[in-house]
Order: sequence, then C-alpha cells, then structure tokens
Amino acid sequence: MALLKRQMLKLLMVGVAACAAVIAIPIKVLGVQPNTAVEDGMNLWQSFCLGIIQGLTEFLPISSTAHLKVVPVVLGWGDPGVAYTAVIQLGSLAAVLWYFWKDLAQIVTGTAKAIANSDYDSREFGTALGIFLGTIPIVFFGLLIKIFYPGYDKSPLRSLAAIAVYSIVMACLLGLAEIFGKRKRKFNEPTVKDGILMGLAQTLALFPGVSRSGSTLTAGLFLGLERAKAARFSFLLSIPAIAISGLVELKDALEAGLENAGILNLIVAVVSSAVFSYFAIAWLLRFLQTQDTWIFVWYRLIFGAAILAAIGFGVLSNV
Repeated sequence: MALLKRQMLKLLMVGVAACAAVIAIPIKVLGVQPNTAVEDGMNLWQSFCLGIIQGLTEFLPISSTAHLKVVPVVLGWGDPGVAYTAVIQLGSLAAVLWYFWKDLAQIVTGTAKAIANSDYDSREFGTALGIFLGTIPIVFFGLLIKIFYPGYDKSPLRSLAAIAVYSIVMACLLGLAEIFGKRKRKFNEPTVKDGILMGLAQTLALFPGVSRSGSTLTAGLFLGLERAKAARFSFLLSIPAIAISGLVELKDALEAGLENAGILNLIVAVVSSAVFSYFAIAWLLRFLQTQDTWIFVWYRLIFGAAILAAIGFGVLSNV
C-alpha cells in the first residue's frame, strides 16, 4: 500500500508539473508555422556529434528524432531535416543487427523450420510473426504521410513546441505504465496481439518527441511484460521500420545528388551512430533488469518543459 501511494504521488507530481508547463506557455505557440532555417550541410564535426546524439537516444525511451532537431537548433546548426535524420538511423540499424545477430539468426532458422514442418506454435515463428504484423502499421501510416502530407518536414507538427508537448505526454504515459503495468510475463512466447498492439504504439513515433522505443516500451509495460523483455522486443520490432525509412531516404538523397563532402559527412554520422547505438542497447538492457523507467519519465518531462519555457521567454524560436 505504501509503495502504491508513493507511485501515485510520483504520477501526481508528473501530471501537475506537466500541466503547469503547458499552461505557462501560450497555446498559440503550437500554431506558429515553424521557421525551418536549415543549414546547407553539416561539417564533419557536426555530423560526428549528430551520430553520437542519434546513437545515444535511438534506443533510450527519450526520442532520437526530437534530440536530433532540438540539439542542433540550440547550437545554431539548424534543423538537419527528416531525410538526414532517417539516413543516419542506418547506423542504429547496424548496431541492433550486430547486437542481436544470434537472436535474429535463431528466429530466421527457427521460422524456416516451423514453416517447413507446419509448426506454427513455435516460439521463433511467433516472434517473427509479431515483428511482421507490428511493422505493418508504421509502414502504412508512414506512406500515408509521405503521399498525402509532403510538407510534413516543415509542418508545425515537427516544431519545437510540438516536440515538447509530445515529450511531456509520453512522460505521463510511461509513468502510468510503470504504476499499473504488472510486469509478470516473461515474453517467452510473443502473441499476435502483442505484435499488433506494440506495432500500433510504434506508429506514434512518426511524431518527433514520442520515441519509437519509448512508445513500444510503454505499450509492453501496459501489456504486463518485464521491462528488459519489453525493451528487447521493442528493439527487434524497430529493425524493419528503421531499415525501410533509412533506405528510402538514402535513395532519395542519392537521387537528389550528394557532393563528395555530403557523402563523407553521412558516413561519419552513420558510423558514429552505430558505435554509440550499440553501447546504448547494451546499457539499457542491463539497466532495466534491475531498475525502473522513472529516470526517463523525469528526463522527458524536464526536456519538454525546458523547451516550452525557452520558447515562451523568447530564448528559442519555434522552428
């Protein structure tokens, strides 16, 4: 009972602080068309730093897309844009493939055997099916945005104020998941329902500031999964989504014509992203074996409130 009271107090503090942060800033700031002043290109040092940011934040539940926009804007580098952000995610893709190589090999071979033997109850087939079904929603909605909302990159939905609000809302949802999630399931046998629900949650990551790993981890906790097990499946579920978005944007960038310097900068960012993503994955899985996610709840809340305050007081433009 005492533990429940402490958890409810934490959530109450999160909610009060979130409401205060949002109310303190004029709501009209969300309707301002962002000033999308973007640098013509990133130099090697900036590309290396963006790779570090991508690597450290892609798999932590704090949103890599948000940090890849906020940090460069704060430093005066400009918004790298959706395409640049998606391409350097390929480094994170390489890292998650590297880290889970044995698991993926087991899933692939086990699925092939299950199909050959019509053993559709096997654990490997269930995991593969969950990943496949969980990827469909984000691909579907991502294509809808690309086709029917080509100006999304420069829309108010990607503004700093919007990112801040998404971060605060997700902080509250993650806090709720910590309090009400049972965390009793081992996730040894993923179900179709798990894949679909976590996949639907992943679509929220189309809004910068939500976080792909944050939304799926939150969904996993609500589904009763242990933290580390939920994070593991979240990482596996991210592989197709990162691969598709990164390769599509890379294709567009190459067709648009990159100079040698631009290609070199991208390579530096991707390699940097891969190295730091690997360390972030390893650290988070160890961390969640013994710790809860409240540190990320508070970080997201402070991150969002700080952005709103900076915009409200004119320190930052709502780009």
